[in-house]
Amino acid sequence: MKEKLLQVKNDALEQINKITNNDDIEKIRVKFLGKKGELTLILRSMGALSKEEKPVVGKLANDVRNIIEENIAKIKTDINNKIKEEKLNNEKVDVTMPSNYYQIGRRHPLMQTKEELENLFLSMGYDVVEGPEVDTVKNNFDDLNAPEDHPSRDMSDTFYLADGIVLRTQTSPVQIRIMKTQKPPIKMVSAGRTFRFDEVDDTHSPMFHQMECLVIDKGITMANLIDAINQFVREMFGEEMKTRFRPHNFPFTEPSAEVDVSCLKCKGKGCEACNGTGWSMELLGCGMVHPNVLKNCGIDPEVYSGFAFGMGIDRVTMVKYGLNNIRLLYENDERFLKQF
Repeated sequence: MKEKLLQVKNDALEQINKITNNDDIEKIRVKFLGKKGELTLILRSMGALSKEEKPVVGKLANDVRNIIEENIAKIKTDINNKIKEEKLNNEKVDVTMPSNYYQIGRRHPLMQTKEELENLFLSMGYDVVEGPEVDTVKNNFDDLNAPEDHPSRDMSDTFYLADGIVLRTQTSPVQIRIMKTQKPPIKMVSAGRTFRFDEVDDTHSPMFHQMECLVIDKGITMANLIDAINQFVREMFGEEMKTRFRPHNFPFTEPSAEVDVSCLKCKGKGCEACNGTGWSMELLGCGMVHPNVLKNCGIDPEVYSGFAFGMGIDRVTMVKYGLNNIRLLYENDERFLKQF
């Protein structure tokens, strides 16, 4: 039995010296020291030994076990140290090397203005709602009191996707949807992309962004409209800003007006930017909601009245930052966008 124990020790040490990973360590441990291991099987047969032989063989068996366990522990430490060293070498960082430069994106000036407008109107008690960019001719034109021969309905002005389906030319269809599904009082704004067959120039683009405001309630007058616009302009551009209302014609409002604001550069005194007029470009269109529009949406014009105004977010952005060309907002020139 002594020979068997010495043979087990020699076999174990030989195999331990060949170990290269932690998985093999566990296999060797189980093979020699496990419940069915070679050393365990020898120890179970010690009952056949004489009283004189048992202590001697028992001591030798414990020595063999200790030698195997010590060598297993040593090889495990060596392997783990080697793995750690390789990991440190592979993940070593040279702090003298220049770091990678990651450019951080930012909100586009148009989106900044859109969010600023929405937050402003939220603070004024308006609800912010959304609507689809593809809508029906009925919502986009018919229910907004646009006659069939109106120039805006011509195919040279509007993107028709199918019979009765268009890319919305304004955000006004959202107002129609709200008036058809919500009873007055209504106080809402809606912002988003709109589409028209416009030739690209300094102030026009075939795709642009609009925001429209709608208020419907009992006793709403033109005075409420003027006050709301003046409050918006002062909050957006500063207390010193003034507005100028010019009569206009929109099929969905009566009476209607266009609104100019003071030149941001000279504050109304006159300069090169405003050609000496003291006024910036037209900012928005507005008016009292036409009775026909109220009727089309199931609202009694004898009981309720309201006002609406809409503006190009692109133009608000241009006025706010003193831009003279709308193309700057769509060219994606980083030199321009990084300024905001």
